[in-house]
Amino acid sequence: MNRLKIWPHATLIVLGCAIVVGAAALFWTKYERTAEARALPNAARIARVDGQVGLNHSLDASSAKAEWIEATVNTPITIGDRVYARDNSRSELAFSGRNFATIDANTSLDILDLSQQRTQVALRDGAALFDIGSIASGQSFEVATPCGAVDLEQPGIYQIALDQNGDAVATTLSGEAQVVGQGGNSRIDKGEVLTIPCQGNSGAVMSRVDAGQAGALLDNHFRYRYPRKYDGRYRNYYTYLDDPYYYDPYRSAASYDYVSDYIPGVDDLDDYGDWQYVSDYGYAWHPRVDAGWVPYQSGYWSMDYPFGLTWVSNEPWGYAPYHYGRWAYASNQWFWVPEPVRTYPTYSPALVAFIPLSQSSVGWVALGPGDPYSNWYYDPNWQPVYLNRTNVIQERIVNINVPGAVTVVDTRNFNRAIDPTMISRIDPQTVTRVRPVLDPLAVDSLRRAAFETHATQRRISVPQAITQRIDNTRVVTNTAPVAPPFSRDLARVLRVESVPDRAKDQKLQFRDERAATAPQPALNRLPNGAAPNIAAEQARERQMAELARRSSRGDRSARTELRQQQVEQQRAERAMAQPAQGERVRQQMQTQGPLRRQQRQIEMPRVPPPVIRHSEQPQRVQPQPQPPPQRRKPPVEYRPQIQRPAPAAVQQPQPRPQVMRQPERRAAPPQVQMPQVKPAQPQPHPQPQVERQQKQAPQAKPPEQKKKKP
Repeated sequence: MNRLKIWPHATLIVLGCAIVVGAAALFWTKYERTAEARALPNAARIARVDGQVGLNHSLDASSAKAEWIEATVNTPITIGDRVYARDNSRSELAFSGRNFATIDANTSLDILDLSQQRTQVALRDGAALFDIGSIASGQSFEVATPCGAVDLEQPGIYQIALDQNGDAVATTLSGEAQVVGQGGNSRIDKGEVLTIPCQGNSGAVMSRVDAGQAGALLDNHFRYRYPRKYDGRYRNYYTYLDDPYYYDPYRSAASYDYVSDYIPGVDDLDDYGDWQYVSDYGYAWHPRVDAGWVPYQSGYWSMDYPFGLTWVSNEPWGYAPYHYGRWAYASNQWFWVPEPVRTYPTYSPALVAFIPLSQSSVGWVALGPGDPYSNWYYDPNWQPVYLNRTNVIQERIVNINVPGAVTVVDTRNFNRAIDPTMISRIDPQTVTRVRPVLDPLAVDSLRRAAFETHATQRRISVPQAITQRIDNTRVVTNTAPVAPPFSRDLARVLRVESVPDRAKDQKLQFRDERAATAPQPALNRLPNGAAPNIAAEQARERQMAELARRSSRGDRSARTELRQQQVEQQRAERAMAQPAQGERVRQQMQTQGPLRRQQRQIEMPRVPPPVIRHSEQPQRVQPQPQPPPQRRKPPVEYRPQIQRPAPAAVQQPQPRPQVMRQPERRAAPPQVQMPQVKPAQPQPHPQPQVERQQKQAPQAKPPEQKKKKP
């Protein structure tokens, strides 16, 4: 009997334990999915495109690995995405509101990490300029190359490139960086260049930046980034060093007071809208648009792994307001309400609720403040992983009753560019009877329409040889990239290797050429401290900036000419660095010049003798020019002196060169008298000169006058 009574209790205990274990497993699964969803990376923005720029989703299993689609402005890019600029093309990427990169022609850049603590990219070919405005404590910005990793540790401007030999060249125009390669580590301070060979551990070279080349590079960069504001002041590299933050929008744009600088595209808001205080929401941003404008009605939909259906706006400011914050309708206007400034923002592919009206039409509406939203990502099979289990909005959408807020298009037009002309009008009562969803792939009709966007995306032809070289080129990182939850094999797919620990602990051995290439101020590079020719320097800097721009676009002739200009500039600087030798050469030329003029003047009898005496002064730096004939009128007081003979003057000894240094200015009056006296009495010509010479300094008498006196 006792045994029969125990079993029911044991069964209840077992069932209770099973329920607890199941609930714990469910809770752990939900917590694990929540943690993974919160660990999703941020996204960078393609801020500008010039020419043909391709985008490759290398981690997307549903698309071909060698498929390159056209990159457009406001396209989000994330971990595993690869950007390539073709010939005569370049693009600007915004990793946050203060950190940017400009990739030149024939350049490949991969995204390895975009977390809150680290930004990590890989440069496999070409050259890129990194404009870093903010690196907080505990954060890092790393550029991996085939030769080593460059850690940008301070705000500044850096250029990282792969030269024709395949070596990595890191240039620190401002800031400070650390390079870690197979041969060891080394630091690069402001104004230094480090060349790291990829083959072997020897051959590294440390040098100084060339001021002319640095000025041309900065002028090209700022002219590209700020075409409406830049005035060309950074053509002088030293002007940039004195005030490197003159064009930093963080110091001038009001949007940074209301929006977190983690969000890319904040710097565009001031140019296209205004901030106003809105009741119940605080300060919100209103775009300068026409009446009747509605958000999410000018752009197109694109499938972006792992986030899914992503909105790409055609409006120049249309990145931050469509992937962060919410939209509110007040006073017959739309306002964008951002998240608090001091919170780390979470990227979303599109902050909208989809409305599956029927099999032939689909609609969406912008989410307002307070509307529920859940982050998620997709696995390689495009199955969603939600922050929570539901993807259906149970509450009422704030903006669903706003006139014209719901955008309805035909399903056949879903994969095309959306504009107000193709939007359908629908009865508001029909919209209220349909329950909105957050995940468009959860509805069959929306899922089919979403995957059709792949077929309509424009392709860019990238040569197969370039694609293979990019795929087969490995890069070296200082820190291994963190594998995201949607791609555990990130390092293997992107061919990323970490530097061995032994290389991190040893110093890189390099040939130090910093003393030979040390920059000097402009005034010190000229002899005697003379001022430089500013106009000529500016003209030369503009020419080098134009050559640098053409060279960055793949113009080989411009690249060759730029190198020749740099070689000539280095030769000129080395020549001017020897003022003593230059002074001797200049004095020798000035001595030989008057002697040649003296010989010519002896052969010409009509030239007055004072010109000959003037040419016998080798100590003068520059010979005085001959005064005009009409101003050669002798003073009246000198005329009586012409009648007095001075035979003793003929016997005066030859003058010494050192005596002629003193009477340069006082010897001028005799030179002015001679042309007017000559027609009246030719013989007394030299007499006033001899008398002046006796008072001042002994002078040599011309040989023709010795013959004329008996």
